[in-house]
Order: sequence, then C-alpha cells, then structure tokens
Amino acid sequence: MFDARKAKLLQPGQHLTIDEAPGLRLEASQTVRAWIYRYRSPVDGRMRQVRIGRWPALGYQAAWVAWNELRERRDRGEDPAQQKRQARQAEVAVLVQAKAEAKAAAYLVRHLCADYVGSLQHRRKAKGWKEVERIFDTMLGDLADMQPTAVTRAVAYAAIEAHAATPVQASKLRLELGGAWDYGLDSGKLPEDTPNWWRQILRGKLRTKGKTIVGKPAPIKRVLSAHELGQLVAWLPNFPRMTGDAVTLYLWTMTRGAEIVAMHASEIHDEGPAGLWWQIPKAKTKNARIEQATDLRVPLVGRAAEVVRRRLAAPGPDGHLFHSARAAKGYMDQKAVGVSVWSRMPYSETQPEYIRARLPVTHWAPHDLRRSCRTLLASMGCPSEVGEALLGHVQPGIEAVYNLHSYDAERLVWLTKLSAKLEELAAGSTGTQT
Repeated sequence: MFDARKAKLLQPGQHLTIDEAPGLRLEASQTVRAWIYRYRSPVDGRMRQVRIGRWPALGYQAAWVAWNELRERRDRGEDPAQQKRQARQAEVAVLVQAKAEAKAAAYLVRHLCADYVGSLQHRRKAKGWKEVERIFDTMLGDLADMQPTAVTRAVAYAAIEAHAATPVQASKLRLELGGAWDYGLDSGKLPEDTPNWWRQILRGKLRTKGKTIVGKPAPIKRVLSAHELGQLVAWLPNFPRMTGDAVTLYLWTMTRGAEIVAMHASEIHDEGPAGLWWQIPKAKTKNARIEQATDLRVPLVGRAAEVVRRRLAAPGPDGHLFHSARAAKGYMDQKAVGVSVWSRMPYSETQPEYIRARLPVTHWAPHDLRRSCRTLLASMGCPSEVGEALLGHVQPGIEAVYNLHSYDAERLVWLTKLSAKLEELAAGSTGTQT
C-alpha cells in the first residue's frame, strides 16, 4: 500500500514503488515528487515511462486510476509514451506552421526588397546598391504591399508592363526583382516552392528605341575621327578650367572619369628620368574585385603632366586635385564633366540665357574619348596588349594568370606617341567655335 509518510521522506533521486500497481512509482527530484508509470513497450520492447502528475496534488487513488488506464492501453498493444510524444510533436508542428504563416503574412515585397538591398551592400559599390534602392522606392507601387507568395505571373507581368514606356527602367526593375526573389529563396525567407516569375515574363520584349539627340538617334559607341580629335584639342581652352583639365586627362591618359575626378596628391610620384607617374589604387578602379588586378600605373606626359603639376600646386584641403566644396565626396562629380560638355554642344538648350562657346565636334560624351584614343593608337600601330593595358583592362582567361608583365615601359612609349599625335592633329586644326 501507499505510505504517505515514506513519500514525504524521499530524497532527490529516490523513488517509491507500489506493490499492487506494477510499474507505478513515485520519484523525487530536487523540487517535486511525481507519479511515473514505467513499462516495456509492446511496439519495440524498449523501456518507456510516462509522467502521470505531481504528488500530493495528484493523490494515490487518482494516480492508481491513471496508471490502470495506461496499463490497459499497453495491454492493447499501444505505446502511451510514444503516442504522447507524437501528439506533442504534432502540436508543435501546428504551432510552427501557424507562426510561419503569420510571419509570411507580415513579410511583404517591400521587406524582401529591403533585405535584398542590404545583401547587395557587401557585393556592389554604394552607387550600385543605392540605384537598386531608388528603383524599388519609385517603381514598386502597389506591389510593395503584397506578400511575395501571392505574386502570380499575371501580377508580375502587370507590374513590369506598367513601366513599358521606359523600357530600360522596366528591364532594370524586372532584373532586380528577379534577384530579390532569388535571394529570398536562397536565404529561406521565401518558401521553396515560391515561383520566380520575374525570370520568365517579358524576356527579350522590353526594347528601347535608344537615346536620341534633337530627335535623331544618337550613336551607341561614338569614335571621334583623327580630324575631330584635332578640332577638340584645339578647342579645349574654351572649356572652364575644371572641365578642360578633366577632358585633357581623358585624352592624354585614357583613364576612366571616376578615376580622374578622384585623383589625389598622394597618388602622384616623380620618378626622376621616368617623369611623373600616377598610381591609381586598385580599390579605385573598375577592377577592384578582380583578384589578378593591380594598381593602375599611368605615366603623365605632355599636357597631362602640365595639368597635374598645376593642380598639385593648389590641391584641395583633403588632397584631391579636383576638389569641390559642394560635392559630398570632396571632389568633382564625374557626371559634372559630362553635363559641362553637354551644355556646350550646339544643340544644348541648357540655360539658354547663358552665352558660351559651342563645340565644333558634336554627339560625344567624355567616356567616348577613351574609345577614340584607343582607336587612334591602333591606327598608329600600338600592340593590342599595350592598348588594353593603357585602358586598365585585365587580360582575359589564362593570360591573366601567366602574363604578369607590367607594361610600364610600353605605357610611357605609347602615351608619349599619343601626346605627340594629339598635338600634331591640333596644330592642323583651327578648333573653330560654332
């Protein structure tokens, strides 16, 4: 029989068995005494136990009734402990599913896009991920407040078709939404069976008519002829000093605009007989993420050396040679060069009240000068690998692994030849204003 006095004296780790109820025991722990039913499972023969309740809240008689019910279930071939565990797992699964559904209902397209932009901050430069952020902020519309799992093919089609009037932006939106859905699937933020319609709709159907200037199609890849280059060089003094210096460096160094405007005094080195050299840190170049890429070394010859020496004499307070107090970065924005060039085209209607000289060479942008000078060098016999080195291009494929030549000597030779050729072309041109 059950003895309540013995039950009270149980120490932690001890237990009390009941003769007339085989398998029923009262076990003591540090804090409680509980009724336990121990038995051998009729399913797999293993020892199992089921907790019935605490003593003295659950008295002996009630514990005996519960024990008898459990024993009868075992005798019928059931495993009470296993069934209890399965029931608990089912309850947990229901709760997890409900929680996941509630979370999914609260996770909207705007949240997915924000998370995607956050992931881009480690893989793209600030200008790139901020542009994606701008696209989402201005173009998502009602799509932003939908659940990603509720976006059907028809909804996706309508979202992109709404921007069909601006096909370039529509294509970018479609591309970045496809990336957002890929991110959501890869990160587990979206269920695995969520379709990514953005990769399928309107493929190859968002076409642009291209850029137009004064109603006429603009050339996609403009290459200035030798005659036009001569006219432009002769006309350079008509530019404002900052723009003229930047355009000069485009022509005489063939470097990118972003590299030119960010030029810093610490990057300029006088190497004696080899002259003035500009060493652009790899992090500032377009090859920053390419393992084989190195700093870009550019010899400064002719007018390029003149421009840099003059600017070195009065750099900005932070050392930038194209310092701009109005720019957040502390130096001239690359876009400002293009705007200044555009405003001097004969067909530009920017600030019509402002009287300024007009360019004799039209339909070009500063970046076209890299292509034009590269083409000019090719016509002069410059080896292809040297021309590509001057542009700062990393050699393709296996060449990048095995050809580690710096081409410093060749850079100096061919930029010197380019400088002489540009001066020759300018001398044969009048640089007439229009």
